[in-house]
Amino acid sequence: MADSPRKRLIVIGAGFAGLNLVKGLRGLPLDIILVDKHNYHCFQPLLYQVATAGLSPADIAYPIRRVFRDQKNVRVVLGEVERIDLANKTVSGGEASVSYDYLAICVGVTHSYFGNEKWQPMAPGLKSIDDATEIRRKVLLAFEAAELEQDEASRRAKLTFVVVGGGPTGVEMAGALREIAAVDIQRDFRNIDTTTSRIMLLQGGDRLLPSMDPKLSARALKDLQDMGVEVRLNCRVTGVDETGVWVGDEQLPADNIIWAAGVQAPAMLRTLGVPTDRSGRIVVGPDLSIPGHPEVFVLGDAGAITDAKTNQPVPGLAPAAMQMGKFAAKVLRAELSGQSADVKARPGFSYHDKGTMATIGKRRAVADIKGWHITGLVAWLMWSVVHVMFLISFRTKLFVMAGWVYDYIMNNREARLITGKFRLHVVKPRGGATETTLLQTRGTSEQAAV
Repeated sequence: MADSPRKRLIVIGAGFAGLNLVKGLRGLPLDIILVDKHNYHCFQPLLYQVATAGLSPADIAYPIRRVFRDQKNVRVVLGEVERIDLANKTVSGGEASVSYDYLAICVGVTHSYFGNEKWQPMAPGLKSIDDATEIRRKVLLAFEAAELEQDEASRRAKLTFVVVGGGPTGVEMAGALREIAAVDIQRDFRNIDTTTSRIMLLQGGDRLLPSMDPKLSARALKDLQDMGVEVRLNCRVTGVDETGVWVGDEQLPADNIIWAAGVQAPAMLRTLGVPTDRSGRIVVGPDLSIPGHPEVFVLGDAGAITDAKTNQPVPGLAPAAMQMGKFAAKVLRAELSGQSADVKARPGFSYHDKGTMATIGKRRAVADIKGWHITGLVAWLMWSVVHVMFLISFRTKLFVMAGWVYDYIMNNREARLITGKFRLHVVKPRGGATETTLLQTRGTSEQAAV
């Protein structure tokens, strides 16, 4: 990067916090470098809809360069930061090293298997579009393999889906999986009855959606059970392997496991050498900067952040990350314009809680809006409108809303695509002569020929 007399801000991550920070600095005499390992911004709250074939990846993602094509003080860099040197004020990735005057770390979090990383290949999590498309492939291939399977135990395992974690992601995944099996694809197969699929939701605590009011947790539990989802509370996973999930000494045979039980900060944050919490998130001050380094902000899920007014932890939600980005932008704008040069006089961040929502299935959702507890169809409509509003472009808003209306009427998830190479493991194939057969194809047309 060429030297410039202007100060330089490096923003790591183009999530909700990063995007709102950079947008808030439009027009300032500041060189902004926005670094992300993807060339798109992903609307993470709808990842589960990609994973369950309700939406396509392009419906919830938007090119970062397109967002900032008219903001002249921004340069977008496709890359991944591996190290941060606070003493020398540099960030590095590969062989490249770039200095900064200000730094904003907006990298989010990743999956946590609580020290059991070996479980990850069998139980993928859901934090990126790559995760979502891989889970979609896994789910759809399970039905295809079951269609060819004559061995009863193997077929049952292929039609068993276990979701670990009863937070919003787990609840939404379990409900969507049940709808796929019971409604959307019921008439598409000839040899299996997809309505007999077993959807299990395992929660380590004593209720679902622990961040919500207990009454809403109870309603979510009832809705899921009414749909046919098996919910187990106070249930801790002790093992995961190729055959299924272990809960204590009990084995749950399942070919399909989805992890939604915990998060942890990315390993890159450990290179800073500053205090972190148990999840590896950086402990920041009231102004969202690292104590002793007022030039370095940590925004969004990467920071262990306490509300300056309530003294309560700020939740890892998209609205909170957006508010943090806007807050940091105001702080920097005031300092760079000369309105407030004293970093000790910076205000503290306070989260304005507009409420929380979780969808359970079609016409089923729960919402906690400023103490108002809303459920059922009204909550589902509110959830739909709010999520469409937060999408970046008009095109994605239009396509997502149209897709939801179409799916609501037709019960048809049209994003059911299996792409690339894959394998179907069938113990006793229909019409086959061997006991164990691996079928490899490149697409659904060849698969049908098998």
